[in-house]
Amino acid sequence: MDDTPDYAEHRKRLRHRWDTAGGKGFADYDLLELLLTYAIPRRDTKPLAKRFMEKFGSFKAVLDASPEQLSAVEGAGAATGSFVGLLRGAMERYFETQARQSDLLNSPEAVLAYCRASLEGLRNEVFDVVYLSTKNRVIGKDRLTEGTIDQAAVYPRRVVAGALAANAAGLIFVHNHPSGDPTPSPEDKRLTTLLSQAAQTVGIPVLDHIIVGNGRHYSFRDRGLL
Repeated sequence: MDDTPDYAEHRKRLRHRWDTAGGKGFADYDLLELLLTYAIPRRDTKPLAKRFMEKFGSFKAVLDASPEQLSAVEGAGAATGSFVGLLRGAMERYFETQARQSDLLNSPEAVLAYCRASLEGLRNEVFDVVYLSTKNRVIGKDRLTEGTIDQAAVYPRRVVAGALAANAAGLIFVHNHPSGDPTPSPEDKRLTTLLSQAAQTVGIPVLDHIIVGNGRHYSFRDRGLL
């Protein structure tokens, strides 16, 4: 008599489908179910995958959820929450590394891809400065602040000192809005003006300030604000 549980055979079929065809034909909950098998090796993961999709609404939203939110779902637990967080972190590292390897930011599309790879989907608001060479290659990046962005938290002298230390020929500010709305606040606009003026005092232009959120973006350069 075969004591192999039904879910084990189903799991084998899922993995075979992936091995032979990749993600083609996989619904989001199928892919999530397969991923969860690596965190939950001895239990049917289909019910949990469906509960995650019902709770959060989409595959992306599941990955964007915090470990605490995931762990609170029936049948999940701390290990599952940590696994999904690790998966998301690995994806972020992959795309950021890919963007860094393609570090020539010589077009608006390249700049936007770099910003999205670095920041989109983060749960905290962050504000970074990217240092560029004379040929618009990335030569460094600093995180100026994380959390609520306010003028007092970002010191112009720090931006100037970092740019000079990197021997930067230009700067781009990259910034995310976790709310999903990339529209700049009045404080965002004031801060951009302040930092741009500080950089200009040492002859380094600010080429753009890009805010990303939920697949959308706002470019200060495109809007004539720089």
